[in-house]
Amino acid sequence: MPNTGDTFLVTLKKTHLGWGTHRKTNSRPHISNEGYIPIPVKYARSFNITNMHNKKQSNVYKFSTSDGFLKDKELKASGNSIKGNIYAKNLHGNGDLKLLGTWFNHLQLQVGDVIKIEFVSPIEILLTKV
Repeated sequence: MPNTGDTFLVTLKKTHLGWGTHRKTNSRPHISNEGYIPIPVKYARSFNITNMHNKKQSNVYKFSTSDGFLKDKELKASGNSIKGNIYAKNLHGNGDLKLLGTWFNHLQLQVGDVIKIEFVSPIEILLTKV
């Protein structure tokens, strides 16, 4: 589980901003406004950000954005780079894949923009556009 004060930065790419439409496969219909935040593996491991395969801790975090656009919502840590691995590779709205996309659109984020992910407690995240 992350510690209070654990922080990392990510630079957004086209796939993060347009997850539902910028896809390598046609495994599902294109859906606009979906978005996610990648978790670099070094931070997933060092901060112990895990997915559903780790039964010892939750992979759902309460979060807000520093601009106040989103408050007390939920992000889910999911995915992995190796099948069965417990370390998550992305954050997305828990049950709402458009949640981050609405914030990205509100801020008019573009490829190359940087997001700060800060754990204000082991179970709560603050997102900030840098």
